[in-house]
Amino acid sequence: MAKTSQRKLGRRQVRDLEIEIEFLEGLLRRDPENLDVLQILGDDYSDGGRYDDGLRVDRQLVSMQPIDCNIRFNFACSLALTGELERACEELERAFDLGYRDVRWLNEDPDLAALREHPGFRRIRARIRTLESDAADSVTGA
Repeated sequence: MAKTSQRKLGRRQVRDLEIEIEFLEGLLRRDPENLDVLQILGDDYSDGGRYDDGLRVDRQLVSMQPIDCNIRFNFACSLALTGELERACEELERAFDLGYRDVRWLNEDPDLAALREHPGFRRIRARIRTLESDAADSVTGA
């Protein structure tokens, strides 16, 4: 599951999102380590512009599931949204180390827009080129 924040929400969507957040927060009070609820809540916080709350949730998820590449990717997104760009690059590299391969989404995800302008993203671009080259080689048998 990848974050999809930074989209314009209508008044009703904002209200619905706030209701969902309240509901999920209630579920977490009963079961604070529910991964599914945490992931949805983190996405909802980001969708609602509550980036610091989303980052807090993503930190918790990483501590619970440190080798999940998608959780690492979402953590990188939260770091980028809160201006921690160098750390976001580091987390993206960890996500790749753990098996993250959705290069198309990495290049399109609006949460990473600021990060793509950061000098550290050059390492990520180089890594992407290597992954794409390796994938092409495996298809052609080279």
